[in-house]
Amino acid sequence: MNGFDWNAAGDALPLLIEGFRVTLLATALGTLVAAVLGLAVAVAGRAPSRFVTVPVRAVTEFVRSTPLLVQLVGAAALFTSVEPLVVGIVVLGVHYAAYTSEVYRAGIDSVPKGQWEACRALSLSPRRTWQAVILPQAVRNVLPALGNYAISMFKETPFLAVITVQEMVFEARKYGADHFAYTEAFTLAGLVFLVASYPTSLLMRKLEKRLGH
Repeated sequence: MNGFDWNAAGDALPLLIEGFRVTLLATALGTLVAAVLGLAVAVAGRAPSRFVTVPVRAVTEFVRSTPLLVQLVGAAALFTSVEPLVVGIVVLGVHYAAYTSEVYRAGIDSVPKGQWEACRALSLSPRRTWQAVILPQAVRNVLPALGNYAISMFKETPFLAVITVQEMVFEARKYGADHFAYTEAFTLAGLVFLVASYPTSLLMRKLEKRLGH
């Protein structure tokens, strides 16, 4: 490859691997926050009281209507005493929770009405109905969609660099600036993203087909 310095690429690789660990950590914990918080938002959105549903929907719409980059910068400015990585994980989780909540809502709506009626006929408590009957079916139906959002979050972790989180793209940019080797550093970073995300995307498609049957 003309103009590509393989020695520089080899030197950059250890730094990118270290940054990749931060990227994976942010993705894993951000996905956990999004999955748990999104489920809570979906269930709260079905509450009988408007004092619960209206604020929940308002906050959800606000999060969806503002760019992730703006949310990151704003949160970092507000919580200056908190580690940037922690801020980034929470913001990623909250941002994607606004979307996973809709996925959960669709999953809950896909549960046949007969299941709800059977729970009422058996005099199951609301908590038992949700835990034992509704949520197991709903979550199973939405697993592929949740996996796709996790992949999307993984590909958006480079935004964390704007709040000085030393993830993979941050390390690539730093190495490029220090050694005038942007091509090598960013090419490797792109390849790592591709190698990590593409097989996962194929797995999610396979899972979706299997659950569809």
